[in-house]
Amino acid sequence: MTEPTYQQLQISEPLAEQIAIDFFEIKGKAKALPGEIDFNFKITSTNKSYILKISRPEAALEYLTFQDELLKHLEQNSPIFKYPKSFRNINGNGIFNYIDAFGNTRKIRLLEWIDGNLYSAINPKSNNLRYSLGLQCGQITHCLLGFNHTLAHRTFDWDLANALWVEQYLGLFSEKELKIVSFFIEKFKNIQPQYQNLRKSTIHNDANDNNIIVSNHLQNPVVEAIIDYGDSVYSQIINDLSVVLAYGIMDFEDPLEASKAIITGYHESFPLLDQELQVLYTTTAMRLVISVTKSAINKKKEPENKYLLISEKSAWLLLEQWMNISENYAYYSFRKACGMTPCKTYDEFINYTQNTIWSIEDLIPESINKTIVPLDLSIASTFIGNFSNYINSAALDDKISRKVKDENVLFVGGYGEARPIYTTDAFKIKTNEGYEHRTIHIGVDFWISANTPIHALENGEVFSCHNNDHPKDYGPTLILKHHINDLVFYTLYGHLTKESLVDKFAGKPIKKGEKIANIGIDSENGGWSPHLHFQIILDMLGHENDFIGVSTPNNWPIFSSICPDPNLLFKTPLLAAKKRTDHLEQINYRKQHLGKSLSLSYDQPLKIVRGEMQYLIDEFGQKYLDTVNNVAHVGHEHPKVVEAGQQQMSILNTNTRYLNDEILQFAEELLNTFPAELSVLHFVNSGSEANELAMRMAKAVTGEKDIIALEIGYHGNTQGCIDISSYKFDGKGGKGCPENTHIVPLPDAFRGIYQGENTGVKYAKHVDEAIQKIQSKNRNVAAFIAESIVSCGGQIDLPEGYLKDAYQFVRKAGGVCIADEVQVGFGRVGKAFWGFQLHGVVPDIVTMGKPIGNGHPLAAVVCTRAVADAFANGMEYFNTFGGNPVSCAIGRQVLQVIKEDKLQENALDVGEYLKNQLKELQIVHPIIADVRGEGLFLGIELVDENKKPLPEQTNYLANRMKDFKILMSVDGPQHNVLKIKPPMCFSKENVDYMLEVLSKVLRESFMEF
Repeated sequence: MTEPTYQQLQISEPLAEQIAIDFFEIKGKAKALPGEIDFNFKITSTNKSYILKISRPEAALEYLTFQDELLKHLEQNSPIFKYPKSFRNINGNGIFNYIDAFGNTRKIRLLEWIDGNLYSAINPKSNNLRYSLGLQCGQITHCLLGFNHTLAHRTFDWDLANALWVEQYLGLFSEKELKIVSFFIEKFKNIQPQYQNLRKSTIHNDANDNNIIVSNHLQNPVVEAIIDYGDSVYSQIINDLSVVLAYGIMDFEDPLEASKAIITGYHESFPLLDQELQVLYTTTAMRLVISVTKSAINKKKEPENKYLLISEKSAWLLLEQWMNISENYAYYSFRKACGMTPCKTYDEFINYTQNTIWSIEDLIPESINKTIVPLDLSIASTFIGNFSNYINSAALDDKISRKVKDENVLFVGGYGEARPIYTTDAFKIKTNEGYEHRTIHIGVDFWISANTPIHALENGEVFSCHNNDHPKDYGPTLILKHHINDLVFYTLYGHLTKESLVDKFAGKPIKKGEKIANIGIDSENGGWSPHLHFQIILDMLGHENDFIGVSTPNNWPIFSSICPDPNLLFKTPLLAAKKRTDHLEQINYRKQHLGKSLSLSYDQPLKIVRGEMQYLIDEFGQKYLDTVNNVAHVGHEHPKVVEAGQQQMSILNTNTRYLNDEILQFAEELLNTFPAELSVLHFVNSGSEANELAMRMAKAVTGEKDIIALEIGYHGNTQGCIDISSYKFDGKGGKGCPENTHIVPLPDAFRGIYQGENTGVKYAKHVDEAIQKIQSKNRNVAAFIAESIVSCGGQIDLPEGYLKDAYQFVRKAGGVCIADEVQVGFGRVGKAFWGFQLHGVVPDIVTMGKPIGNGHPLAAVVCTRAVADAFANGMEYFNTFGGNPVSCAIGRQVLQVIKEDKLQENALDVGEYLKNQLKELQIVHPIIADVRGEGLFLGIELVDENKKPLPEQTNYLANRMKDFKILMSVDGPQHNVLKIKPPMCFSKENVDYMLEVLSKVLRESFMEF
């Protein structure tokens, strides 16, 4: 008899609908779903949904009955999790025959539809989602422990215990594929003795990404249910977790990291044994080997059935990634995920250290004549100082070497220390969420003169002797192997001289106290100043000549177990690793002792301890691309600005009642950036103070008190500034508009009261109306104040002609025009040095702050001579710190850096590039409704198709970007605008990475509407 063709096997959606009506009296719409054994359809009726399963002709009734009984078992024993309950047809049968148009007998079943999304469709597959997947699968494993059935013991291709059947089909693979498959087949054969003795039970065995139902809450989805129990089989319990991992960690940059949350959840529901974790690396791979073998077979058997090939590409990629992971390291990661000590030998080593004491003098006898001093090379180290000292490591090395020589010290320390010298690209690795730097130092360093002898601390033998001359490595390196009873461990000595290692060979015995090498000179060790890197290693993880010397923060718990703290043996406070302050403790202290209105950024706050141009660096040395900090105008801790402040602070810092060159030189350079009309400066300490002074000036000039300001405007945190800041007094805790403040509509041409082109005139008329209202009360306007691009209002570009008309109305009434340039000044807009210059106007007063001092508290007010003279009414204006020599030296250096580094030109070039790229992204993602601003002062507004603001998505986007180490911030009255105003050194490379991540996050499930 001829086998039916693929077309003859197919069941159409209309036919599925008819079967549902004829046999279950359910009228609904059918939608085909993926399936290997059955043809599956979602049947959606008026008030309920079902899954109709129509078997292939060869399906056996006993097999389907087995599934039905298994579901009944779950119904009786599973109060915790959801599963698909079965329904009876009009004749009371749960399973029945159906003859198709070709005379083939099919078996029909109807199951409950569990609402949600397929795991395969969810993006991203977060830690929490993967944890919930493991949790659910562990619950199912636990529930099935008591279930037994004859068919559960069937011989089955998808049963991992029988996986060696794949050897019959090795001829289907390419040379590269065969190498991968053969690698894991050999490993699977090698684990058979222990594998065969592992715990067994009936297991689900098919938690692939199309059998996992996820909740509809896409911002924080969790697994609702695991469906399709057709592959259930009696087998090793660890096989069930292997299946979950095989499909649950596909398409991740770091699949091992992705596996941890699943394992943690599974272990919480169903505790795993160590012997099961020992084989998990191999069994996970073998499930994938079965999958790719099935795909290879099915390509020939049913080439048109795309479902049968659905995971092939991802499975091959994961196999290749898995092959490149150390099996022991994976095992230690699994143990850590289950709350066990990662490296099993660690506890044995701890026992050895209880009665053993080494001394620094044993290792370096010459240290007996030295003063031993702990050296802080951590991220926040003031010894290192400015980042220019470690980017140019010669400066730091020279500083250490001079102190070692001149002060006769031996510097020690470094275990577990996060170091900024490892924040370069050489130590950057790609992770599941952006990049991470390997910053945590695994060993201990001893900084002493070159050629200092090193002695063995314990009996042993030479394991390896090698010149690791890559810049990231240790230079000439010696590794000793030690046997202490049943304990085996290694000691690594790096940064040695080549000459002292010439007589070393693998297996050479070494006695305790024997001289083994000399510390090398910098030219032999990648330029590092002379020092010994010393490390204890419990498992070489397959390395032959060297070992990892720095770890990512994420992997530190595992590496600190493989490479324990040498001070467990030295037992000296000089080498004691520093304890880090717990974030929760810091947050609680802030809540108790700092003002409650002091907020923290992000749902999970960051502890930032260092700045480096366009980056902020946390306590673990992880670099965050800063797209929001316009205070660090020329770059966080710019070396020239830092140096200018340090130099001036070292000689004088006093008030302005003495003659001093700094204030005059700074004033001259600053005034050169303004139109000639603006010629008089007053120095203050903050933008708030600048705006407060500007209002005093306006009131002194006009004799009036009424101020016109923009809706959602923000001008500072003093009471006078709050009184003109709609963003504050109309917000939480505000008391509404004061009597002498008059708010005009935000001139938002995108979503304001007037939209589109030529709205400037319409918005400006509201300024005239406000003046008329003031005058109707027998008062007059003192000033009109506006930011040149409205920041807190959502980075709003002022419409063309708006400021010209508004200024004309104000001046006609005798008022003063104030331009608030605190946020947008100093070349940030690119096309001009000051934002008001974009509009062809000259204000009477300009306020500036934030960028002027690059983070130093410095601000200024510049005004016309007429305003200055009117303000000088006999009452002295004195500011203790305003215009002090240190502040002026810093401000002058900021201006010089802007000019020397061509930062205004960079703002124009990079800003235009970014703006154009964002508009390209807008075409693909219409959730980006508006891209606006100038230079490096841009805003992205997120709304739906009806222009309804999307604050949840905007907040999600900002927090997700932070996960990828890109700092963004939310703004706007409806909190639906992302603001972009980075340090002016922001580059096109930074833009490209930001857009790459932004595009990725915009494709995530929660961002789609």
